[in-house]
Amino acid sequence: MTSINRILFLCLFTEAVLLSIATGQGHHDHHGKHQISKPEPPKIFLDKSPRIVAYQLKRLDNQRLLMVERDTDDPKYIPVFQAILGRAGMTAQYRQEAVSALAILLEESPEKILLNAIEGIDEKKSDGLKTAEQLIEMLINQPNEALIVAEEDFRMGIKNANEAVRIAAFCALKNIGKGNDCFALAGDDPEKLIPLLKAFQFSIEPSINNDLLGSLISLISGSNNQTILVAAIEAMSFVQAEPEQRCEVLVPLIRNETLRDAAVRTLLSIPAEERPNSLSKEMADLLVQYAENTPPAERTSEAFTDAMQLADESFASLPSNTAKSYRSRMDAVSVRMIRIRTIEEEMRYDVPYFAVQAGKPIQIILENHDLMPHNLVLTTPGSLKAVAQAGLNAGPKGGSTGLAYVPDSADVLYATDLVPSDTQTRLTFDAPTEPGEYPYVCTFPQHWYRMYGVMVVVEDLDQWQKNPMEPENPIGNNRSFVQAWTVEDLKGDLESGLLGRSKAIGQRLFDEASCRGCHQIAGEGGVIGPDLSKVVAKWKGNRAELLREILEPSHRVDEAYQMQKILTVDGQTLTGIRLSEDDEKVVLMTNPEAKEPITLLQDDIEIMAPSSVSMMPKALLDQYTKDEIFEIMAYIESSQSE
Repeated sequence: MTSINRILFLCLFTEAVLLSIATGQGHHDHHGKHQISKPEPPKIFLDKSPRIVAYQLKRLDNQRLLMVERDTDDPKYIPVFQAILGRAGMTAQYRQEAVSALAILLEESPEKILLNAIEGIDEKKSDGLKTAEQLIEMLINQPNEALIVAEEDFRMGIKNANEAVRIAAFCALKNIGKGNDCFALAGDDPEKLIPLLKAFQFSIEPSINNDLLGSLISLISGSNNQTILVAAIEAMSFVQAEPEQRCEVLVPLIRNETLRDAAVRTLLSIPAEERPNSLSKEMADLLVQYAENTPPAERTSEAFTDAMQLADESFASLPSNTAKSYRSRMDAVSVRMIRIRTIEEEMRYDVPYFAVQAGKPIQIILENHDLMPHNLVLTTPGSLKAVAQAGLNAGPKGGSTGLAYVPDSADVLYATDLVPSDTQTRLTFDAPTEPGEYPYVCTFPQHWYRMYGVMVVVEDLDQWQKNPMEPENPIGNNRSFVQAWTVEDLKGDLESGLLGRSKAIGQRLFDEASCRGCHQIAGEGGVIGPDLSKVVAKWKGNRAELLREILEPSHRVDEAYQMQKILTVDGQTLTGIRLSEDDEKVVLMTNPEAKEPITLLQDDIEIMAPSSVSMMPKALLDQYTKDEIFEIMAYIESSQSE
């Protein structure tokens, strides 16, 4: 195993161990025994002391915990619901059930129950922090009237010893219009100010943070505490108002070595077109000087990459000769960097296109923040679909290069290997000398429908940036964003909206949205997701919940389709759906196009941990109108009658 793979193995192993401790689904002995797919319901003695009951429940993995008897008719079930609410890896469906049940059993408000649950989480664990964030989201999405009633609980919460509780309390107060009170209550106490500033990442409406911009600016100009200053700068990235004013505050901070990284990250959060041109030269000058003064060994750091991205964007609004001068200085010390991130749960790159100068060196940094593995394959113009199909045929062993799902093809220019969740890779090459539109794509099976972009090769980059032209969509998709649809947006019109729909139109839209690749309907389609005919039967008479399955795929994840993340003893990371498991082996379906599942011996598995995130991307229908969504739903419902 190479040194890089060893580091990756240790990072993934640590993450998986933390998750396995929380879920009870870790490596319990030398032979790597795991729970079988359908274990017997556990026998839990709920009549024992709370400490003994908690100990029994803690030893269960999520699957077995959810099999424990529970009801709202006896206080003995309180520990069961508390365990479900605070357990890492639980879907929203079960957390909401637990809150509702505890409100009945404890005769307390959901808001108080959520605060107590957050207090019981070990925020120092990586999975604990994620769970706390999910509970905070649940808290601020409680009805506004209920949050107002619980105001005194929140004011008490900002004094709590647990930072996550303080963050939650400030979030709730901020979201009921008490943002200015929050700053007054925090004063200049870092123990309160830091959680208040972290609370900016949680907000129901943009106006809530926008109204507090003045308080952030005053804090940045008046504080000498470096930790508070960094937190305040980062909080500003969650404000949308007054981009010019924010830039005026942030750009001078690039001079400060301690604050530079936070200032750069927050400036990058402001769309380039909203940054004032009057500050572009100052930004470019400061960032190029920073690049020239950075030792070569430090030029691959994340902070340096951010700074170079901001510098590159600042050149676009400068006169061509000035931009060329800065770019020449940059080229002397660093290759041009393009960072592309995957968007969690959406199966998309965050960069739909970028431009490079013909023949010049470039480095693409691919960061994967999604559960699924992804790669990036750069293709010749017009060959995206052919390369994606050939990648499927190449399979997990790939072509002669050994890169998974990367075929031996003259149409493949450059490619990364599959990048596991929460890791990154770099791809360095010289741009093609021939100008044109060169697509890049994830060739993992079924991903190419949504996961692609275009590298535009131009003769003069600085000239192109003066009048950038969006390239053609490489798969011919002419759709644009319509709305981030929620169940609330649509459920009022569901009953009338599904009347008189066309099966032919619904089927066409269903196929266009690539639903059939993973789901069967009327006996045709993929098997990686639930048969939609059965889903319709499950929610017959409750169209709102059927709609929720489509728009919020991670709200509830059917146990049979829950993604498992596996770390093998040789450092390989796999994700997929567990088809079966016994003491000898695990059978895993790793992708929707696999001709057959893979079998892993238990002795070869170091960690296997479940995910609360569905493998079905969210936001699938954000490019479709309300009428089109109703056409798709009507078509899905029609499968029940066939």
